[in-house]
Amino acid sequence: MKGILSGVDEEEIDDAEDAIVASAEARSKQPNLSFFAFTATPKAKTLQMFGEPDGDDGYEPFHLYSMQQAIDEGFILDVLRNYTTYETFYNVAKVVEEDPQVPEKKAVKAISRFLKLHPHNVSQKVEIIVEHFRNNTQHKIGGKAKAMIVTSSRSHAVRYKKALDEYIEENGYNLSALVAFSGTVEDDGESYTEEGMNDGIKESELPNAFDSQAYQVLVVADKYQTGFDQPLLHTMYVDKKLSGIQAVQTLSRLNRTHPGKEDTFVLDFENEQSEIKEAFEPFYGKTTVTEETDPQHLQQLASELKAFRIYDQSDVDRFAEVFFDPENTGTEGAHAKLSSLVQPARDEFMISNEETQEEFRSTLRSFLRLYKFQSQIVSYADTHLEKLYTFGRFLYKELPKGSGQPSVEFDNELALQYYRLEKSEEGDIELDKTDGEVQGPTETGTGRGSEDDEVELSTIVEKINEKLGTDFTEADQLFLEQLKEDALEDDHLRRSAKVNSRENFALEFDSALTEMFIDRMDQNEELFAEFMDNDEVQEVITEHLRHQVYQESQEAEG
Repeated sequence: MKGILSGVDEEEIDDAEDAIVASAEARSKQPNLSFFAFTATPKAKTLQMFGEPDGDDGYEPFHLYSMQQAIDEGFILDVLRNYTTYETFYNVAKVVEEDPQVPEKKAVKAISRFLKLHPHNVSQKVEIIVEHFRNNTQHKIGGKAKAMIVTSSRSHAVRYKKALDEYIEENGYNLSALVAFSGTVEDDGESYTEEGMNDGIKESELPNAFDSQAYQVLVVADKYQTGFDQPLLHTMYVDKKLSGIQAVQTLSRLNRTHPGKEDTFVLDFENEQSEIKEAFEPFYGKTTVTEETDPQHLQQLASELKAFRIYDQSDVDRFAEVFFDPENTGTEGAHAKLSSLVQPARDEFMISNEETQEEFRSTLRSFLRLYKFQSQIVSYADTHLEKLYTFGRFLYKELPKGSGQPSVEFDNELALQYYRLEKSEEGDIELDKTDGEVQGPTETGTGRGSEDDEVELSTIVEKINEKLGTDFTEADQLFLEQLKEDALEDDHLRRSAKVNSRENFALEFDSALTEMFIDRMDQNEELFAEFMDNDEVQEVITEHLRHQVYQESQEAEG
């Protein structure tokens, strides 16, 4: 390394090298210190760092008080004892003539977001939640029981809070809800903050406010899902995909005991019982890790970072020279000098395209996290990684944060055609009484995947509907197709569609459709009953058929 950095003498370089080596050694395990971790949900890296070798290239806890034992002895409650799941059936349609090419993976996420945030979806779930809470939860624990709604995003939480307040006020219920999310959320042209939506209650005051009798429901978005201790929390409404440790930690907010608290309840809109069972079983008995973390993963990540060409090795070396110089420690100008040394990398990052920015930020974050962990159990003699970690940690703080929003968004291009929400499973989730294993990282975990292919929006809509579409039977679909043909064969309706606007045509079509349903009622009595008795079903079927009849009438020759 000597002689590479111009303007720096070799003695200063040697001093910096010594400081880097000392920094790397200080990060590793110290022979005179012992650390102990106590957790109900040990991750693989926790077991590897704090556990004991099991003699078979794995690690196990040095002491065990299992979830099963804690439940059996009444120290915690079994949160899987009363678990109900709902299934949501959607059908979405492309309502623009254009069929744009869009990135497939991002578009799928954007359509999922469109469905999840759709006002009809949120309002239907809010009605189920509030009525369930009033009829089944509110009287629990001597009338003090509380509930948590777990949402998938900050925007989701905002819409839940607004819909809750509106539904409660419309029905005159004696209920109040709080919401917990970070920062500011922009939604429908408005800005929302946690404090603003909670009538001025500060973030630090929120746990105490929820503990009072004034509030019964807490809506959360990536907050209060771990470490939150509220024994009066009895019921959880889940509208977010959960898996692994996250599922266990989130649902375990319910397991605290309290006088008069005899059970818990979970109503899950997003996950199946089998998925929750799979998440809990590794932590029910003794948890072990099956293999050691591969130190080579760090080298792979370092190579991937270099391949982005956001920074040069000379940038890393110059930064380390200044950072590890004892004369710069604690000086006022040190931070400004370090900031100027990462500026070229930040500038290169800023001129990169959005996809490259996301991938670089993700890879850098993975490297920093893995090095911080592995350097405590593996002694790295190579100062290259310590310098990259120090440089990367400073650079990461200087990078602008990602928006967290999908780069592809849909609004007027899509419409929700069908929607149905129905209970799918209820009862206990029985866990197998065996020891569980957690896997150590076997990949670098950057989240980088293959190239996002460009496909037509219509193709993506078809795939979404295959996965999330309503379970209308083939007979139902045929019946609706026959109704459409009846309307197209009606000369009066066909002429009306040609000469009227959509709004004026709707006035005539909607009334005629009911008559057509009655004429064919003996062909599908079940769907006829749904159409006549369920306003939501009637609305989506009417909108769907009205659109098709109007469109095909307009396109017909003559």
